[in-house]
Amino acid sequence: MFYRDERLALFIDGSNLYAAAKSLGFDIDYKLLRQEFMRRGKMLRAFYYTALLENDEYSPIRPLVDWLHYNGFTMVTKPAKEYTDSMGRRKVKGNMDIELAVDAMELAPHVDHVVLFSGDGDFRPLIEALQRKGVRVSVVSTIRSQPPMISDELRRQADNFIELDELRDVVGRPTREPRPEFAEEAAATEES
Repeated sequence: MFYRDERLALFIDGSNLYAAAKSLGFDIDYKLLRQEFMRRGKMLRAFYYTALLENDEYSPIRPLVDWLHYNGFTMVTKPAKEYTDSMGRRKVKGNMDIELAVDAMELAPHVDHVVLFSGDGDFRPLIEALQRKGVRVSVVSTIRSQPPMISDELRRQADNFIELDELRDVVGRPTREPRPEFAEEAAATEES
């Protein structure tokens, strides 16, 4: 539930939201997403968190990051770490949980409602801390994927759970071509 006079802030875990939307078979249109939540309340900030591969000549997510930055999103990025696992596979690690949690706690005195776009159970203590400060928390993720993309404890802690699949008609568009696992929503940037 949203109230029109609420001060809202969006916290988007980029890789988590991308994976949830992909599991449901659609891409996020970030312009529409921002508009939807501006209609739901007084949006103060929309944060987007992602790790970037800095050592590649071209990062597939760079166009999305640039578009979001120029279109009202506060971008929080850091270099991703590349490593080779025990099976010899190239892996990329870029967890942004701490950055998101710190920003949410710093903004808490200035907002009434936080919308967290992630199903990561590691955020349960953050939600609990925000609630102790009087902030209502909605979580956007999905239980309709196999397996569900939201942890049960995160869903139980939130004041409100928003099923991402139910936002498909409002903020979604059909997926384009397959992308590398680490690329997040790189192809979603042709909306300028």
